[in-house]
Amino acid sequence: MKAALYRTHGGPEVLEFAEVPDPVAGPGELVVRTAAVGLNRLDLLQRSGPAMLPHFQLPHIAGMDFAGTVEAVGPGVDPGRVGTRVVVNPSISCGSCALCARGADHLCAAKTVIGGSINGGYGELVAVPATHALPVPEHIDLVEAAALPTVYSRAWQSLFVSGRLAIGETLLVHAAASGVTIASVQLAKRAGARVIVTARTDAELEFARGHGADAGINTTTTDVTEAVLELTDGVGADMVFDHLGPALFDASIRALRPAGRLVFCGTTTGATVQLHLPTVYHRDITLIGSASYTFGDFEQMLAYCWSAGLPSIIDRRLPITEIATAHELMAADRLRGKLVLVH
Repeated sequence: MKAALYRTHGGPEVLEFAEVPDPVAGPGELVVRTAAVGLNRLDLLQRSGPAMLPHFQLPHIAGMDFAGTVEAVGPGVDPGRVGTRVVVNPSISCGSCALCARGADHLCAAKTVIGGSINGGYGELVAVPATHALPVPEHIDLVEAAALPTVYSRAWQSLFVSGRLAIGETLLVHAAASGVTIASVQLAKRAGARVIVTARTDAELEFARGHGADAGINTTTTDVTEAVLELTDGVGADMVFDHLGPALFDASIRALRPAGRLVFCGTTTGATVQLHLPTVYHRDITLIGSASYTFGDFEQMLAYCWSAGLPSIIDRRLPITEIATAHELMAADRLRGKLVLVH
């Protein structure tokens, strides 16, 4: 098969197309012929190095978010699955440790990630556990399905599982044009929340409003904390979802109401923050680190998205042969929503 891969860390120039052996489905596995694969920030971070996920090895075939058709099955898998349309849950836990046994498989120390630590959807064929290839309804385009896994599971986990967003609450989300923010806007609005977004340009704010955001704050021209307080009659937001890192971390805390919640993940702007502790504990602020999703959470997210009629968050579709261009577009922050590569 053909695959986009890299043999060393570096810039987009290290990406190459090569002929590699076809994967073979082992016991309990099946092989998916990839139709489309979504681009993620982790693809760029790991390509640049050092790798962020355990079990990573070079050469590496990235691509966590992909959908396609079952090509072959291994021992113990129903042959009737050949030809079915699937989207893949890329997070594979061991299934046998104490954490997995109590349903906390997202914290499994032995977890591997398809396309993150083992080969993924940048290849024409991918071997995956049969349990992790979930059916795609006939009314859903496979390219659209490939845009779902990371951004919607990230939003679902952070808003509802970790953050427990409730009807009538005010949510603040940063980076208005990013895929995970647009997914968050869509999900939060359907859950009955009011949503405020931030961005560096008015065009990005308008894009988020087009997906349902109630208000926007231009961080280039406006103080985030002051703007949130003005929009909430001096009260503050009930919850902030921050997937940027340190850039707006302090502003997020100050924009919260007393007893508000800051749910955070991601290190796009760095991995270290400084906290003024009294600002946090005197106002009873809760800081919530949001880890990955459980297998059950992923299934619930998919079931909801299949039935909700959510508008597309795809910015553009490119052929997989333009993988280097895709990485350059994401690195330059020129995307609004998701970029999906089509095989």
